[in-house]
Amino acid sequence: MSTPGAALPSWHDTATRRAIVGFVEAVTTEGSASFIPPAERIATFDNDGTLWCEKPMPIELGFILQRLATMADHDPSLRDRQPWKAAAEQDYGWIGDVVTRHYHGDDSGVKVLMGGILRAFAGLTVEEYEDAAGAFVRDGTHPTLGRAFTDCAYLPMVELLRHLEAHGFTTLIASGGNRDFMRAFSEQVYGIPPERVVGSSNALRYQEGEPGGSLAYRAEPDVFDDGPAKPVRIWSRTGRRPLLAAGNSNGDVPMLQFAGAPARPALRLLVNHDDPDREFDYTAGAEHALTRAHTDGWTVVSIKDDWVTVFGDSGRDAGR
Repeated sequence: MSTPGAALPSWHDTATRRAIVGFVEAVTTEGSASFIPPAERIATFDNDGTLWCEKPMPIELGFILQRLATMADHDPSLRDRQPWKAAAEQDYGWIGDVVTRHYHGDDSGVKVLMGGILRAFAGLTVEEYEDAAGAFVRDGTHPTLGRAFTDCAYLPMVELLRHLEAHGFTTLIASGGNRDFMRAFSEQVYGIPPERVVGSSNALRYQEGEPGGSLAYRAEPDVFDDGPAKPVRIWSRTGRRPLLAAGNSNGDVPMLQFAGAPARPALRLLVNHDDPDREFDYTAGAEHALTRAHTDGWTVVSIKDDWVTVFGDSGRDAGR
């Protein structure tokens, strides 16, 4: 167990927790050979599966499916076409297969899904999208865990965000999820403001009007922020490499690899979902990442062994 009053109280006193605390101490202690000035302390985190639960499918996909199902209700001709067919039939298996195949390098299903997403939100203003996404997360309940979506954040990771910020780090989300979807709840759930959220995006257009005009989504893609795109987007936003990067899947490997530099310290964290009792147990879509973690000496975070609690409530979650 963790020592009462110590840093990261929801983490067991394991080698993983000691590696995190030791790294933060080393890069923030003046006079240390690894000292890094506060302005250069950047930490980047994937969202789905790293900061909150992503099974049986990412929460954002539930929001998308809801929108697609509404479209299929209004236009029956869509019901036999993917992704509207999966949405109308609540075929979460199809969606899960798309995600898993993406992490194995097959984006044929992602292209089909993205085509539907672009149509689903075309014409909405950014404010309309934010209102809809925020309401979905605030009002929704996880289909198998039975907890509010806003309670699906991993308490140990939220504690890590606060620990880093208390030591002069700037924390960012760098995710394959939609930037504006995450911005609708990131401050409430993680304490990360919208300007520190980097993610995938649809193209936008400015429309004149009163008062101040508006931004609306176009039926065109902008950036899919996954895999090699993550380091590009992080650098574009910050002009720096992160010192600490955390992910959980094959799509996070480039971001983790990008952390630090040949002459600079880095801590690369890979969350391993190995706790079927309190969350889920799976490696699909993370096989390459786990191999890299073991061969390159990255720090693997075991949900089963390293976390005192997963979601931060009492009862079945907190018993380990």
